[in-house]
Amino acid sequence: MGFLLGLLLLGHLAAVAYGHPILEAPESVTGIWKGNINIPCTYGPLKGYTQVLVKWLVQRGSDPVTIFLRDSSGDHIQQAKYRGRLRVNHEILGDVSFQLNTLEMDDRNHYTCEVTWRTPSGNQVVRDKIIDLRVQKVSVSKPTVTTGSGYGFTVPQGMRISLQCQARGSPPISYVWYKEQTNNQEPTKIATLSTLLFKPALVADSGYYFCTAKGRVGSEQRSNIVKFVVKDSSKLLETKTEPPTTMQSPMEVNSSWGWTTEVDDYLGKTSAGPGKGLPIFAIVLIISLCCMVVFTIAYIMLCRKTSQQENIYEVASVHAREANDSGETMRVNIFASGCSSEEPASWTLSNDDSDEPCLGREY
Repeated sequence: MGFLLGLLLLGHLAAVAYGHPILEAPESVTGIWKGNINIPCTYGPLKGYTQVLVKWLVQRGSDPVTIFLRDSSGDHIQQAKYRGRLRVNHEILGDVSFQLNTLEMDDRNHYTCEVTWRTPSGNQVVRDKIIDLRVQKVSVSKPTVTTGSGYGFTVPQGMRISLQCQARGSPPISYVWYKEQTNNQEPTKIATLSTLLFKPALVADSGYYFCTAKGRVGSEQRSNIVKFVVKDSSKLLETKTEPPTTMQSPMEVNSSWGWTTEVDDYLGKTSAGPGKGLPIFAIVLIISLCCMVVFTIAYIMLCRKTSQQENIYEVASVHAREANDSGETMRVNIFASGCSSEEPASWTLSNDDSDEPCLGREY
């Protein structure tokens, strides 16, 4: 992309200097046998100049033969040999680069990029560039091994992950995956694809892996050995008891029951003692639930006690009122018996301060 931008800039400067669009293209390009190649051809667009025709030609004997034509009606591939393999860029104005896929050895030749413009005065201007295409067979390079995730070569169990083997050279390139064995045994052949997929990864998949790449040209190449580790997810969180004076990790959480929870630096690994397999959040949850139960029981007992005190107070008040009422009744009875006469008469109680025992008696 940077190369194309440079060519466009040079074409624009040349056009400003000479007054007409100038094609820019390299003198030669080299492609890999059975690979793809892009032959750059660019120009700097000028105001008033309209592109009306684009041609790509190949030299056959002494005369060039048109293999691609772009006009007002569209794109046309003129030779059957190039159908399905040839493409000319049209996304960027001023870029008419030529892409050829699946190079064959007989594609080596001189290719001509030719562009026709209409000038502001109505005339036509034609410019062309000749590029020498070379095709060579390239031996396969030493393959590299990468992973399809950001975890690297150490992953948790159950994760879907792949190991990818990549090499450069003349295609097709065949790949083989191997896994190293213990006790100096021969490596085991496990796959014949460029991508080794684990779906999901298991602890048993841990080990040492490498891949080989073989092209049509040259000898077989072998990658470096990589160590692939699958962590057991059930052991990522575990606890174990340690003396209070011993600190084996940057962070320890101790509870009143003697628990010691250790958190490793790698992937938050936790180990536990008496409560194997209990994570920190489970312990905190249990303690929280216990506290809630204690507070609830205390609140219920307090409410019951308050209710009982209120009942006692109400009973005492009732008894006091009953006692008051009985006293008044006795006083009235006594009063009535002391002040009664032989003949029934009406009488009333009064609040007068008189010491007379019988206020309603007539003499």
